[in-house]
Amino acid sequence: MKFQFESAADFISMSGHGPYVWACYAITAACLAYLFVAPIMKRRSLMAELKRQARIAERNAAGRA
Repeated sequence: MKFQFESAADFISMSGHGPYVWACYAITAACLAYLFVAPIMKRRSLMAELKRQARIAERNAAGRA
């Protein structure tokens, strides 16, 4: 079996295209991580805000009674 690259250094440099290829992989990984984490963080923030609003509503209801 013949491999495309002779060594690990050749694999990383990819005949001069390595910086572009690895930058694309890094950007893609960062975007996927953001798409995974952002909804989780947004949900946590939303739940905290809803709990805060519920506490305020309870205080207002108790104050009126």
